[in-house]
Amino acid sequence: MTGLALALVLMSAVIHATWNLLAKRAGKTGSVAFIWLFTALSAAFYAPFVIAIIIIKRPSFGVTELLFIGGSAVLHVLYFLALQNGYRAGDLSLVYPLARGTGPLLATLPAVLWLGEKPGPLAIGGSLLICTGVFVIAGGTGRHGRGETYKAILYALLTGLCIAAYTIWDKYSVGFLLIHPIIYEWCVNAGRNLTLIPAALRKRDEIKSVWREHRREVLGVAILSPLSYILMLTAMVTSPVSYVAPAREVGILIGAALGSRVLAEGQARLRLVSASAIVLGVVFLAFG
Repeated sequence: MTGLALALVLMSAVIHATWNLLAKRAGKTGSVAFIWLFTALSAAFYAPFVIAIIIIKRPSFGVTELLFIGGSAVLHVLYFLALQNGYRAGDLSLVYPLARGTGPLLATLPAVLWLGEKPGPLAIGGSLLICTGVFVIAGGTGRHGRGETYKAILYALLTGLCIAAYTIWDKYSVGFLLIHPIIYEWCVNAGRNLTLIPAALRKRDEIKSVWREHRREVLGVAILSPLSYILMLTAMVTSPVSYVAPAREVGILIGAALGSRVLAEGQARLRLVSASAIVLGVVFLAFG
């Protein structure tokens, strides 16, 4: 992985953890209402950038490109629904690490088998360190006996499965089909919004309530969520998934800190040790 790609991934990780904190704060609200609101605002905010790129680059889209954009939109809808439900059932410091840690574990194997990627021993060791740190964080919450926590873990694992699926899918879209990352993210986001319109129409009162009570969170996620993923897509244009996906998990450092300090979820010492393993794993990836 190049230095530029690593820098993009690390910036993406910080931004990703930040918008997840905002999403967690709004996690008591209806997930469909929250997702529909921020995707609508995202589409409006990033539209000028997309128009500028279309005018300058003049990209062409065929049936294959449109199918991949539509497929990614569906996968991302499932991801956001699983994530929001996980946050409604459990802590940020449980759901976020477990979801983010499962993703690269599941994404690396298909990347090797289907995309022909060949990570070196150092990169593989880095991936294992990152994932070990992630699961120690998730396992150290001390609350695994509660029914709600098991539900949160289930949603976190489902979120991780969605992450693995859309990571491989999107790598092919930007790395092989060469769809511009900003255009791709905008189209996928617009597709998410359109997919949720039927459900949103039935939740108009809830949408008004979410906007009234969580306006800052909605606006923050609307801006930060696409930006985080655009940075990762840009890194994936030239870098292997088996390097990018685990490196992005450095955001767990931020997520664990936010959960412990901002949301007062505790277990700071355990998470510091686990976070150290994650940082070491990222260093291995950078030189692998």
